[in-house]
Amino acid sequence: MFDENIIKTGSNEMELVDFRIFKQGHDKVYEGIYGVNVSKVREIIKIPSLTELPGVPDYIEGIFDLRGVVIPVVNLAKWMQITEPEGTMLKPRVIITEFSNILIGFIVHEAKRIRRINWKDIEPATFSAGSGALDKGKITGVTRIENDEVLLILDLESIVEELGIYAPKIDIDLSKIEKFSGTALILDDSLTARKRVKEMLQQIGLQVVEAKDGVEGINKLEELSQLYGDSLGANLKIIVSDVEMPQMDGFHFAAHVKEDQRFKDIPIVFNSSLSNEFMNEKGVQEAGGEGYLVKFNASDFFSEITRVLKKHQSQQQG
Repeated sequence: MFDENIIKTGSNEMELVDFRIFKQGHDKVYEGIYGVNVSKVREIIKIPSLTELPGVPDYIEGIFDLRGVVIPVVNLAKWMQITEPEGTMLKPRVIITEFSNILIGFIVHEAKRIRRINWKDIEPATFSAGSGALDKGKITGVTRIENDEVLLILDLESIVEELGIYAPKIDIDLSKIEKFSGTALILDDSLTARKRVKEMLQQIGLQVVEAKDGVEGINKLEELSQLYGDSLGANLKIIVSDVEMPQMDGFHFAAHVKEDQRFKDIPIVFNSSLSNEFMNEKGVQEAGGEGYLVKFNASDFFSEITRVLKKHQSQQQG
């Protein structure tokens, strides 16, 4: 188990597990450098004895029992359609991850180290990696490390969703949803997640302003402040923010919001795939959030957003 001092509230830092995937080229072996947030990692183990599953894609190596929990194991190199090098001394490991309340293992060629990185040093991914299945939609950010090499931060949720191991729970009776008016600001570096949150807030009756990270979120708040002036609080009803974002993470963004007299009373709900209790406590108690949602259960989303909107409404009327 990793140290739970993962994201210091307001410090804008995160820790990454640096791992490697090697690719056989025409004349040499290429080393791919990747990272995943420590807060999504339960542990790193040697490859256990796996039970193969019939009728599944070859990149799903099988399942194994980890202290009473059955965990599927995905071979990242196979999924990325990478030709693995022959004769190279690999040190394969399984990174056991937990997010969106599921456990899944990823086989990597080597687990290198843990890196502490400032979110402002992570740039959004604006390219196509061109390595098989790994397109830009599977990379949430890039950062430079020593020797001017580039580390790619994987969006494990989109990978798992694509594999069909995890699917968001979005079935709900829309006729029973309570309606509200006003504007919502949403922050998420994932285009897919932003689209999903936007559609659901629109179903509640809210107009939606979007931002892809905390820096853009602050800029959008400034624009809304200029638009609404003293009536900002009566119009901007809620902020729904991801936690992990390039440039500025959700907790750091929330710290900025709560320090500004114009914005401090606007409720913030965190909507994240980080599903351990520590992150929930961090988001609600320390960062000043009104609530913490784990992506993505529509019923939980609507009930929590409705609860926060009604609470805020009654405070304004009181």
